Amino acid sequence: MTAANPPVSLRVSPGERALLELAAQHNRTSLSDFIRRKALEAAEIDVIDHRLLTIPAADWEQFEAWAEAPAREVPALAKLAARPLAWQE
Repeated sequence: MTAANPPVSLRVSPGERALLELAAQHNRTSLSDFIRRKALEAAEIDVIDHRLLTIPAADWEQFEAWAEAPAREVPALAKLAARPLAWQE
């Protein structure tokens, strides 16, 4: 183990470990790789979900005008929404 990759340790119950091991087997990967991959996926989603958008005070009125404006028709989106779902074709 190199200093660039320090280990991360966690405690799980026997039932949790069995579930994780089974999932790793189903994914044909090691337990460590499975846990690392899933933890990173969850972390990315969490970070994306918690981003804040800051609007400068000087731009606030322009933002409000945009947000309160009536929705505009986007023909390509209407066409896409009218298509059957891939699994219904």
